[in-house]
Amino acid sequence: MNGHQTYLEKFGENVLKRRIELKLSYRQLAQKCDIDFSAISKIEKGQKSFEFQTIIELARGLEIHPKELFDFSFPE
Repeated sequence: MNGHQTYLEKFGENVLKRRIELKLSYRQLAQKCDIDFSAISKIEKGQKSFEFQTIIELARGLEIHPKELFDFSFPE
């Protein structure tokens, strides 16, 4: 697995964790941040790359600062 994929997966895990903390379904989060619910599922699984604006929208919908979505260790 390459580093880029690992980062996508770690980012997605943080999205999933926060969504569960807020007790939001994919559809509920999608409505809060104006992102298609199927894209959120793919982001959480590390299957989809995304743009900067998507990060901002996800953070807004998850009620956190965007930097919290990047709170993971980088592989050596």
